[in-house]
Amino acid sequence: MVFGIMKLTNLAHGDLMILSSFLTVIIAQQVTGNPILALFITIIIMIPFGALIQKFLINKVIDKGANAPLLIMFGLSIAIQNALFLIFGSGSRVMDTDLIRRNIVSTSNLTIPAQHLINFIVAVAVICVLALVMSKTPLGRAIRASSSNTMAAELMGINTKRMYIYAMSLTIIVTSIAGLLVASTFVFFHYTGTQYLIMAFGVVVIGGMGSLVGTLIGGIIMGLSQLLGSYFFGFVYQMHSGYLALLIVLTIRPQGLLSKAVRK
Repeated sequence: MVFGIMKLTNLAHGDLMILSSFLTVIIAQQVTGNPILALFITIIIMIPFGALIQKFLINKVIDKGANAPLLIMFGLSIAIQNALFLIFGSGSRVMDTDLIRRNIVSTSNLTIPAQHLINFIVAVAVICVLALVMSKTPLGRAIRASSSNTMAAELMGINTKRMYIYAMSLTIIVTSIAGLLVASTFVFFHYTGTQYLIMAFGVVVIGGMGSLVGTLIGGIIMGLSQLLGSYFFGFVYQMHSGYLALLIVLTIRPQGLLSKAVRK
């Protein structure tokens, strides 16, 4: 949404996700006792936060080229990491659920944890819903028009900066969902967002800029390559295998797998 469609290099994307993870875990453990209800509360908190960032920070400099928004998001990334450290400390967090310890399939050669399968199903559902919103609704078409040709969109009566706020709000919703999935699957720290940011850029590049379906395919390729690399060569080579898959795709198809479909 942000990198591919809005053409904004959001260096704080991973940190916003980890912020959502912290909020969801704290709300679930101390307020609701229910992760799903905690997610809805987190989304309600995060949407105004994202909208304010877009309106009062990014929109103020979005017409001044790519460097100014990049620097703002870099500063925001540092600010979020330090705020998380000051508030929650340097310790690790995880949302302990029964699904973490359950396996759907468990054999000598293949294990499918229940939580990982749920993550995959939710990811597919979110991408499909987001793709439908962007292609079939007036809001989605207005956001894509604002990204493709700002002047033409404004001549058609579209408030492009307002569309960017809506796009950021949609992004924050997806980010909050990802934050819950990360919190319920992996141990995370206040600085973990940077690791996911690097992987996210790789996934977007593999899938093709602006393609939501390509992002899903890119995520599957990146994930499978990491798992296979870890299985055959050891855990230490897990990330290397993912980046090797990225290099192979860039060598064969530098524009990404589905970038041609997006341009149409």
